[in-house]
Amino acid sequence: MKKKLLPVWVFARIAILRSFRDRMALFFIFLFPLIFLFIFGGIFGKSSDVSFRVALINESSSQFSEDFVKNIEADKVLKIDKESTTYEKAVEKMKRSQIDATIILPAGFGDVINQQYPTGEAKVIYTQNSSQAAQTLGSILNSIFTEINSSFVKIETPFTVKLEQTNDKALTSFDYVFSGLLGFAIIGLGIFGPMQVFPELKKQGILRRLHTTPLKVWQYFLANVISQAVVGLLSLILMFVVALTFFDLKISGNIFALTLFLILGIVTIFGIGLAVGGWAKDERQAAPLGNIISFPMMFLTGAFFPRFLMPDWLQSVSAFLPLTPVIDGVRLILNEGKSLVEISPQIGLVAIWMVVIYIIAFRVFRWE
Repeated sequence: MKKKLLPVWVFARIAILRSFRDRMALFFIFLFPLIFLFIFGGIFGKSSDVSFRVALINESSSQFSEDFVKNIEADKVLKIDKESTTYEKAVEKMKRSQIDATIILPAGFGDVINQQYPTGEAKVIYTQNSSQAAQTLGSILNSIFTEINSSFVKIETPFTVKLEQTNDKALTSFDYVFSGLLGFAIIGLGIFGPMQVFPELKKQGILRRLHTTPLKVWQYFLANVISQAVVGLLSLILMFVVALTFFDLKISGNIFALTLFLILGIVTIFGIGLAVGGWAKDERQAAPLGNIISFPMMFLTGAFFPRFLMPDWLQSVSAFLPLTPVIDGVRLILNEGKSLVEISPQIGLVAIWMVVIYIIAFRVFRWE
């Protein structure tokens, strides 16, 4: 048995060293997934707090209006654009969508006239394409004025709202997207890599020479699976380090369970690349077939877009793609803290796909 496994170890070591010596492979294995990580992290890693960028023009000279402006400027929800000092400048910025709306405190706003408390009406100016933001902004200002009014006039409130917080923490947008990015990285590792490497080895006659040796197909497959699992896991670990460092990724599940499931996912998807690369005679055959297989998995499995946003029929179809249970399982462990036992349906689907894929890979593999 040791003699049979010795070639596996030798070729696995050679494959790992080849990956680290090839600059193009290093780029696609380590840097390419990080580029997408920073892009999506920049989009979804921002704070989810609602805020509006507005111009605030005070035409009143009352003390109340000055105090009101100071309170608004200290508010985190309303971001005051300091450059919009006149109505004309504010209109120009609204046309360019650089600000959401303009708040005008007209002359006399906050003056006390024959009353015991100040009065006034603030105006919210907005464009046609920012009506939704303006409506929300109007609701925010109304709540502010309601609180101010209650300090001057007693207001009876027959109906009230009570806010109650649960002990559960919701996912941030980036926490949810990160699982899909791991799936995208697995596609790059498992499909695009092998479908370029194996045709090149055939072109150079390396596989043909290996075929003349006692090396068995299963030994060669196992060596490549081991090398791909090692290199792929290193790539995903780098993604985790970057996500934790720059985007404050929250990990709820067990790291050991997550690692085991990621290895299972890498090995399964690598079988697709092994089948495509092992069947194709050259890159011209491998590239179209690899794209036909990989692109639906990129866009229908939740790698880039959440599956719950898709129509029901499309969700049903995408559930049968091999990458779908991989991404779902990673998300359940990573974000919801599920154990391997609890994600047994996903493990079962991945295992079934792995058996089917490797049976196909063994049957279509060609040494030349």
